[in-house]
Amino acid sequence: MLIETESTPNPATLKFLPGRTVAGPATYDFADPDAAEASPLARALFALGDVERVFFGRDFVAVTLASGGADWASLKPDVLAIIADHFASGAPLVTSALTEAETFDNPEDAEIVAQIRDLLDTRVRPAVASDGGDIIYRGFDRGIVYLHLQGSCAGCPSSTATLKGGIENLLRHYVPEVVEVRAI
Repeated sequence: MLIETESTPNPATLKFLPGRTVAGPATYDFADPDAAEASPLARALFALGDVERVFFGRDFVAVTLASGGADWASLKPDVLAIIADHFASGAPLVTSALTEAETFDNPEDAEIVAQIRDLLDTRVRPAVASDGGDIIYRGFDRGIVYLHLQGSCAGCPSSTATLKGGIENLLRHYVPEVVEVRAI
């Protein structure tokens, strides 16, 4: 199996493209080894010891190195081997259902929320996925949109610029009721 790699804006994160569907329309973000219990692949990657985060996108696996640990030159061959072995084995990506965090919205804002979600799904998420991450809508309250950053976006040095300069400006332009975007 040929697995390509791509760098991301987050220097600690590398994107691995196995040339096949990984998570399909879902995304899975594992911020620590305890969360990875639901995924054999994530567990194996965390077992390397120098992995801080694992994220599964539609057709990629994003792996973030732990700060102060190994570098990509030494860890990349091990990550490639684990990913190749996992997909060759036919093992499932996740073995148990993962609960999704709840969103909070005022029912009176349903039309605004629909506009926000549409813009996020059609304009923001595809761009962020190309950088090895995802942005999940969590709520809208009094003009503030709450988003959860996943994958390479979590902890990325440029995430604040993306959130404020990109996403906030886009939403404010198309949805005048939006006054701010915050990461949670």
